Amino acid sequence: MLIFVLDDEAYLLSTETQAIAEARPDAVIRSFQRAQEALDCIQNEDLLPDAVFCDIQMPGLSGLEFAVRLRSLSPRSKVIFVTGYDEYAVEAYRIHAHGYVLKPLESDRVREELAFWEEPAVPAPEILSEKLVARCFGQFEAFWKGTPLSFDRRKTKELLAYLIDKEGASCTAEEISTALWEDEWDLKLTKNRIRVLVSDLKSTLERIGMGDLLLRRSGRLAVRRDLLDCDYYRMLEGDSAAINSFDGQYMQQYPWAELTSGRLYFRYIDGT
Repeated sequence: MLIFVLDDEAYLLSTETQAIAEARPDAVIRSFQRAQEALDCIQNEDLLPDAVFCDIQMPGLSGLEFAVRLRSLSPRSKVIFVTGYDEYAVEAYRIHAHGYVLKPLESDRVREELAFWEEPAVPAPEILSEKLVARCFGQFEAFWKGTPLSFDRRKTKELLAYLIDKEGASCTAEEISTALWEDEWDLKLTKNRIRVLVSDLKSTLERIGMGDLLLRRSGRLAVRRDLLDCDYYRMLEGDSAAINSFDGQYMQQYPWAELTSGRLYFRYIDGT
């Protein structure tokens, strides 16, 4: 678990960080005295926090403003406000904060807040599967037993999507680099990035017992189709329910997916 803690007062930042560490000794904790520094970390280091304990009154970007911007960068991050004043409670819940704690922050309150939203949700019947479920129509998403798969890096999710798009065919580092970083010409740099993403993807899959999904041979990467429950694959196999669920949108967040999207649109919508 990756946790960010934000407070402009150094002493409080230190004590809050300690309380979080006591409550979750397994967590990786990053602390910031300025909200903008946390946003820069997300954008530059491609780190998506699972939870953020955030002060509200901070110089520059306030905690409330930070939470709004965070939602567009990392929509699954949970924001728990930590403040010395209860006057912000209404505003905090208006922007859908996941928690609101009065200072001083103590380890018991950290455990309570984290436990509240870590309770597993009841998965929808249609996405229950012993396989990894990949939803390609619309926005790409991957699910394990009804819960969206969480990655430490945004690009790791995109790497998985790209491999799924290739239908199990093996991909070279050059092919992956061209798709994920189309404006980057330094192949050595992108190969290093790919190694980091592969390591993150491998560890993420191994945590759910799906390490065999990722295939690595002679410097090439692929996924095993037989371990995926994928709407795109079911469509290609002629499944009527999958075909009827396709409305012309495919992996919308990724520009490289436009070729497949256009091909599917012509075949199943415009060409019918």
